[in-house]
Amino acid sequence: MTITDRKPSMGILQLSEGEKKFQLTRHDPSKQLRPFVKHYWAVSWNLDDQPPYLQNVVPNPCVNMVMEDHQSGIYGPASRMYTKKIEGHGQVFGVKFHPGGFYPFIQSPISKLTEHALSLEDVFGNDGMVYEGQLKAQTDTESKIALTEALLLKHLPNDDEYVTQINQMITHILEDSELTMVEQLCRKNQINKRKLQRLFSQYVGISPKWVIKLYRLQHAAEAMDNGSYPDLLKLSTDLGYYDQSHFIKDFKSIIGKTPEEYTQSNSV
Repeated sequence: MTITDRKPSMGILQLSEGEKKFQLTRHDPSKQLRPFVKHYWAVSWNLDDQPPYLQNVVPNPCVNMVMEDHQSGIYGPASRMYTKKIEGHGQVFGVKFHPGGFYPFIQSPISKLTEHALSLEDVFGNDGMVYEGQLKAQTDTESKIALTEALLLKHLPNDDEYVTQINQMITHILEDSELTMVEQLCRKNQINKRKLQRLFSQYVGISPKWVIKLYRLQHAAEAMDNGSYPDLLKLSTDLGYYDQSHFIKDFKSIIGKTPEEYTQSNSV
């Protein structure tokens, strides 16, 4: 297992500022779990002599299994930016599944999990409860990964061709800035629109239209964070927006601020 050397923000807004307050690592899963698990992640912090820090996160279409001292759960995709309050000291360990990668474990539409959570017992039965107890006794990330791999491998589902297909489509969304409409995704992947929507509802939990929108605006926020796009009009055009007012409206609906307000907050 390797640690990713350079961490893409993956929706963590102003990550360079956040890493002054916490430490984030991401770790690759074993070969057997790669069709389902994107990576393991660990966050630790010590702010005992500092004020609390508020970390904003733009959601992405992934299910996360999150293990915290006071609570644990399996969380479906969110549709809005959310804020995590970090204070005192602590650590969190998590599993980020590929978009669609968690569905084979539960065989139930992920749309039912959107904006909701399941307990580990709901999914893994008594094994989930035992795992939670074992994990809390561990302090190092490698031991937590080993326990997590043992749990997931014990409940390993069969390979699912739709998970692969969905991730290929999401790769297209990420890499092709000109892909801005669901119809383009259908043509590129030779799939009927209604079937595509059903697949995303069942496997991903949010619509393909919403996935396209989330990633475009995540790219916008990341570009503003690293200062690579001082010209917001050019940024909106490069993201495929032909109407800047539409870009501003979409950005505010997810981020909670207009692009100009967000840029100004970065410079404070």
